[in-house]
Amino acid sequence: MTTAILAAQPALSARRRWTVLAVCALSMFLVGLDTTIVNVGLPEIGRGLGVDTRSLEWVVDAYTVVLASLLIASGALADRFGRRRVFRTGLVVFGLSSLACAVAPSLGFLVAARAAQGVGASMLSPVALAIVVNAMPDPQERARAIGVWASVFGLSMAAGPVTGGALIAAFGWRSVFWINAPVVIGALVLVAVFVPESRGQLARPLDLPGQLLLTLALCAAVAVLIEGPRIGWTSPLALAGYALVVAAAAGFARVERRSSDPLMDLGLFRRAPFATAVLGAVAVFVALNTSLLLNTLYLQHARGWTPLATGAATLPMALGAALCAPWSGALVGRLGPRRPLLLAGGFTAAGGLCLVDLGRDTSVLLLLLAYLLIGVGFGFANAPITNTAVAGLPPSRAGVAGAITSTARQVGSAVGIAVAGGLVAGVGPDGLADASRPGWLLVTACGLFLFAVARASGPGPRPTAGR
Repeated sequence: MTTAILAAQPALSARRRWTVLAVCALSMFLVGLDTTIVNVGLPEIGRGLGVDTRSLEWVVDAYTVVLASLLIASGALADRFGRRRVFRTGLVVFGLSSLACAVAPSLGFLVAARAAQGVGASMLSPVALAIVVNAMPDPQERARAIGVWASVFGLSMAAGPVTGGALIAAFGWRSVFWINAPVVIGALVLVAVFVPESRGQLARPLDLPGQLLLTLALCAAVAVLIEGPRIGWTSPLALAGYALVVAAAAGFARVERRSSDPLMDLGLFRRAPFATAVLGAVAVFVALNTSLLLNTLYLQHARGWTPLATGAATLPMALGAALCAPWSGALVGRLGPRRPLLLAGGFTAAGGLCLVDLGRDTSVLLLLLAYLLIGVGFGFANAPITNTAVAGLPPSRAGVAGAITSTARQVGSAVGIAVAGGLVAGVGPDGLADASRPGWLLVTACGLFLFAVARASGPGPRPTAGR
């Protein structure tokens, strides 16, 4: 994302503008898909590489933590060197690292390649949205585009387990990485043909101290969550981890307050709608990723389902997200973000409540109902959260507001994976259902928190960035 004023560009035709959106949304779909497509394959990856569940959490979180850490810095690089150039670089890095994942001979190699994927993905998500915003100067058209954008991202996250299950059943777990190659090649061709170059008029310098401290804080926090069950929550190593997280976060806040051009505009957090939207983004993605990982481990380990059957079980979730995400975008444009957020919170909480008494023989119909409710909640959530975060801000601040919200989503993904994995780490098939119940209570709490986000968002239609 960018905090700079958008550079003036020649007006594009309506057809060209929406083609730019489609091309960028395709790449965004790839980023979201890779956040969740691996979840359903974790047991197969573990068997293939000979590692346990706790270690496998890093396969997912290496990607999401690096992605979260670098989103804002990638936006600054795009402002300076050109958004299309950085976007294309991101596609190349993402594609090459996907190939490295596909041929990984060991867990360490796979985790490193997933981290490299996160580097490439960080150049796609915020930069693509900046390209779209720059291509659509009309506020109303931009609002519709943001709604479509949020819908595509939500759909990609929900579709990951279904796609992953089908690929693993047909071609093995490495196929979830091979599939990225043709998509990346197609995206590179489309970007070269349709996407214009653009830059920020005021290119921001890189805030390297802030970037390093942010990365350290996120990595340390996720490491403690993942490794806590193994090393002990009160062990000296865990206590050192807590101290490192606090020190890095405090140092980051201090550096950002003193910087003339900070990585994050912390002043945005003084706006209640923005602050609650960021926390809401974290909550939504904690709920989604907790649900997906608990679903994968429960169905495959406790009930003996195949990856294909496990992925198919999430079809109601994907269907709910697919139907409700565009509907949510339309509701935001007509009525503002409050009603979609209330719906998102209600459906998510209801889905979590369905499974708080999960047992080894819980009805499949109840499972499918819970996944449908969570998918509907997720579908309604993304567009109003994005709108609430950037509403009323000029482009000079709306860019970084959107980038912080994107970062919050990935932080939520990483935390959800770490928490879910920690709950069931070392638990056998017979105890897995009981061990996962706190996770479903967490999903319920995340849904209820969205009611607070809805209240802070304010009633009625809200203007989009630059309006």
